Formats: sequence, C-alpha cells, structure tokens
Amino acid sequence: MIAVRVNGRHVTVEEGATLLDAARAAGVHIPTLCHHPGLPAHAACRMCLVEVSGEHDPQPACRTQARDGARVETDTDALQAFRRADAQWLLARHPNDCMRCEIDGACQLQTLVRENQWEDLWPKIPAGTVDAEDVLSKDHTSPSIWRDLSKCIECGLCADVCGESVQEQFVIGFAGRGFDRRPVTVFDAPLRETSCISCGQCTLVCPVGALIEAPHWHEVLQTLGAHRRVSVVQVAPATRVAISEEFGLTPGTVSTRRLINALRQLGFDYVFDTNFAADLTIMEEGSELLARLEAGTGLPLFTSCCPGWVNWVELNRPDLLPHLSTTKSPQQMHGAIAKRSGFVRSLGADFAEGRAEPYVVSVMPCTAKKDEARRPGQSGDVDHVLTTRELARMIRSRGIPFAALSDDGQFDSPLGESTGAAQIFGASGGVMEAMVRTAAHLKGADHDLPLEWEALRGVGQGIKTATIPGVGTVAVCNGIASAQHMLEGEGWRSAYVAVEVMACVGGCLGGGGEPKSMDPHILRKRAAAIYAVDADAPRRRSYENGDVQALYASELQSPNSPAAHRLLHTCYAPRHSRRLLLMRFLDCVDRRDGAAAAQLFHPEGVWSTASAFGEIEGADQIEAFISGTLPPRGYGAEFARHRMEAAADVDDLTVLAPDGGRSRFQVDLCTLGNETSPRTVIRRLTRSIL
Repeated sequence: MIAVRVNGRHVTVEEGATLLDAARAAGVHIPTLCHHPGLPAHAACRMCLVEVSGEHDPQPACRTQARDGARVETDTDALQAFRRADAQWLLARHPNDCMRCEIDGACQLQTLVRENQWEDLWPKIPAGTVDAEDVLSKDHTSPSIWRDLSKCIECGLCADVCGESVQEQFVIGFAGRGFDRRPVTVFDAPLRETSCISCGQCTLVCPVGALIEAPHWHEVLQTLGAHRRVSVVQVAPATRVAISEEFGLTPGTVSTRRLINALRQLGFDYVFDTNFAADLTIMEEGSELLARLEAGTGLPLFTSCCPGWVNWVELNRPDLLPHLSTTKSPQQMHGAIAKRSGFVRSLGADFAEGRAEPYVVSVMPCTAKKDEARRPGQSGDVDHVLTTRELARMIRSRGIPFAALSDDGQFDSPLGESTGAAQIFGASGGVMEAMVRTAAHLKGADHDLPLEWEALRGVGQGIKTATIPGVGTVAVCNGIASAQHMLEGEGWRSAYVAVEVMACVGGCLGGGGEPKSMDPHILRKRAAAIYAVDADAPRRRSYENGDVQALYASELQSPNSPAAHRLLHTCYAPRHSRRLLLMRFLDCVDRRDGAAAAQLFHPEGVWSTASAFGEIEGADQIEAFISGTLPPRGYGAEFARHRMEAAADVDDLTVLAPDGGRSRFQVDLCTLGNETSPRTVIRRLTRSIL
C-alpha cells in the first residue's frame, strides 16, 4: 500500500493507483472531462491537473501514478485559474445551445460550468446568426447515431472505445493537431457511409452532446400526448434494471413494476414485455438449431438477436450469413405480433379488418435497435425505438417522480408473460443459456442438466464455452472484438455447434443506449440483478410460457412452421449488394412508399413488372405507380410482405410473393453522384414469373 496526502488528508491506496484514485479515496473531488474508468487515460482535457510535491509543473491526476509520501494539492489559486482558462478555451468553441441539447442536465461540461459559475466565460452569440462550420459538422445520416462536432471537446473517448481499447471497429479516429484536432471517420465520410455497426458505445462514453443516439422520444411524446392512436410499448430486460440509475436508485435495482407505472402515466394504452418475444425467439432458435444439427448443415448456428453483430456480418463477413439464425430479434418478433396477430384483431373492427394498426414503441438498451427497426422486411413493425436514456428524458419531461412510484405495476396480457430464461437475454451469455435450456428439453435431455450454466456467464470481454450433453459445445463471444478474433481462424467451424455474439461487452446490459456510468463495476451489478430475477422466476424455461404455447396453438402451429416463418423469421443480404437493393425495393412496395422506392432507382430507371402494367420507365413514374396505382396497403393480418426464398444466399434473387407466387429478379446497377459521394442505384429491374 502507498500513503498519500491529498489536501492535507492522509489516505492509503494500492500500488499502481493514480492520483485521481487517491483523491477519490480521500473524498476529494477533482473535475474531469476526458476520464472514463473503462478506457485508457490520455489527459486530454487537463481539467484534473494537480500540484504534487517534488514536481515543478502540475500533473494530470488521471494518469499520474501515486507515489509513497506524495503531497497533493488540488484547489490552489493557480489550479483554479488554470481550470477557468481551460474552460474558457473549451467554451469559445462550444455552442451555447444547452436548451436544445439532447443531454441537457447530463453533460459533464455543463455540470462544470454550473458548479463553478463559469457562465460568464461563454461567448454571447447574437440571435439569428449561424456558424457555417457548425452546420457542416452535423451528421444525422445514421439511423442510430447523430454527430455534432461543434460540441466536441476532443477528449478522445469515442476513438478509444471504437478502436483498440474495446470494439476494434476503428470507424472514428483523430485527425489534425492542436486547435485543429478533431475526431473523424475514414475519409471524413458520413456515418451511414462507413462500416459503423451502430453499437453506440461512442454515445455511451461521450461526456458532452457531440455523439448521441438518434432521438425519437420527442415524436413518441407528441403521439402519446395527442392520444389519437392505440399505443403499445414493449420493454427489454436490460432496461428495467438500468433505468433505476437515471433516477438516483442503487445500481442493480430492479424497477420493472415501477417502470410499468411510469409508462402508463406517459399515456401508453398497453404495456407489454419484450421478454414474451424472447421466449418465442428461443422456441424458434432452439428448434432451428436442432434442425441444423439433424441435417448437419449451417453449423455452427450464430445467434441473430444483436443487430450490431448482424450489421457487422453483413458489412464485413457476408460469407457467414448462412450461419446466422433466421429468427428475428425479440424486438422485431414482438412488433410483428403486436401488429399482425390475434392481439390486433381484439382492438376492434377497424383493426380486425385491416384499416388501422396500433402505434408500437420499444424501449431498448441498444442504439442499433433503431437501425434494426428499419431493416427491409421488418420496417414498420416497430414505429419508434427509444433507448433507456431517452425514456428517462421522457419521464423527467412529464414530471413523473419515478423513484417515488409504487412498485406494483403489471404487464398487460397476452404479450406480457415471460420466464426467467427471457430475463437473462440482457446479459452476455444469456441468449445461449436460455437456448440451451430449451434445446436440451426438445431433445429430451434436460432432466439431468443444470438450469444455470455458470461457464456461460460473466461480463469480462472474451470467449466463454460449455459442452452441453446431447447438444454439443457452444460458445459466447462477449463483445464484437472477441468475435472478430475468433473468426480470424477456421477452428470455430468444427469446434462449436452454436455461437452467441453480442456486439457490446456485457451484452445488452452494456448497450450503447444504457445510462452513462463511471462505476467500473456497473456491469457486474446489473448482471447480478438480471440473474436474481431469473432465479426467483416461477418458470425458468421458455417452453413453459403459457401465452407462448397458446400463440402456437392458435396461430403459429409449431416452432419453425410455415406460419411461424412468415411472421417470425427474416432474410439477410451483404451491404451494397443487388440482393439488398431488391429487398429494400420490395419493402417499399409492401409499405406503398413510392418516394423511398424512387430513391433506389436511376432517374431514367426501368421496372419491368411482368404483369399487365408492362414496363414502368423513370423513377417519377415508379413512385407514382407504387403510391397511386397499386391498391392501398392493408394493416394487421391484411398486411403481407414479399420474402426472399433463400434466407441468406447472396446470389439468389428468387422472391416469394404474399400470395405464394414465385418470381425471380434481375437487378442491373449503375452509379450516381460524384467521386466523393457515389451512390449505387438500380438502372433496370426485371421480374420473371416462375
């Protein structure tokens, strides 16, 4: 142990501790902007400079190791003056628009200004003027993440978490030096045109509002306020644990029932549990695994619940697409059921006859879920996706005293029942553990097997494995970087029968939309809460969910049946491929979105329909045909989608129509735009009836 004196207070810390650690142990507050406990310290912001005995110059507390006998001063007049000058430099480059900022009230720079009464340092911006550079710095192209470099303080945390420290995606890095230093993407491209997988870890560590989740909560609040539509909300397992932190409750507090009451006060008509669909996912995915084991093809099966992981495969390794489970994620399953199953028919004649549909919102710990809700073949099933942080903003905006709410809320039926297996979906390893419980049962091998597989648990980055009697060896990749390392070789092909990948370390509990925390043990606390809920659940295997059993009996027939595939399964395509453009076009046709379909075509593009309508020439005419000539789309059970016949074959452009007919398409592409911003579009789309 090392003895240090901080502002005259004696404290002992372990060998290797920093001066910041020593100060906190002594109860002394040192301001920081660029420090995060899970990332390397770069001392970029210089706010944490302290005076240390024996040192001529002030030292950054975040990266200076404590030495035995050191005397540290943190609040001398010189240090206070420096911090004030440092803040003045930061604020001179920072827009004064806290009132409009998404993280107003949760911004570390704003907190420093408020605590130190530095408001006078902020330059006064005349009303009606706009800084052109600030406008150009905004990037809202991604469906999941917004960037505003005018707010950036160059702390480097986004580059660290996106780079070698955690995710190893290297989408964001730093360019320039000194005053011109700033985080950029490769070739300074908009996020949508990069290899970003929408994991949102950059938004989780950004101390200001330079990186945020694409905000949807404003629209949701307006829709709920008008109360013109029947509204439905589903809540993910990780959300009910982490949202407690947003309102000052102890990390790891399970606030499921309190959360239900808050959602009802916000105006939702039906509050459902995403865990219902998680149990359904396990029934489909477990059955799919057994079918592949029996056929000896498509192994190992990769889970597909994490949209960040699915994005990574489509972007970087399309050769892995045949290994992905075709089951939709719980979010998308729940959305499809809420809009196109028996539940919607129970809402009244307009819903039953396809003239109306409910407004469906999901609350997720994940920014990539916003991306997922717009995938072709799935878009529209979930109208808006909120992160845990966004929901907290809604609750605060409406003045709901979350921490004081009664803890007695109940999910609505029939999409609210769940088992303990669904609860653990939120933790890394939880999907695999839940699938093992059901797959073992379906093979008749569950009686002698434990319910809890400790080998598959844990929040540390890396790969976890377990051998399941009667099933085989399975693996869990905790974080996208772990998956990348595993896939560098070929051993995984023969070593495992199933692999779970979660893009974020810790799984959904560490998702990019969760509350920001400086607690280095936060993932363990959240995981302990999730597993405690599972341990206390009266039913802990997905097949024990009575409402899931009833859904199969009334509508879906059996797991992996044709009826289940139409509603609960999906298709994949490599990014920038003919197959993906075709899938996007068919999705526009199904939803009668002529404007979006026209954007996929060259202005003089041609669609050969192989029907009485013949060839439709020109993007404008294609838009008019889809929006005005085709019959209006139906809702509920009347809304059916085109589907690709092959779930993941890159070259197969065979399509199953809603009426069961088969067609094959030929897609001829060309490029629009200039060299710096090219765009691949359809020049000619030719349909052949099979």
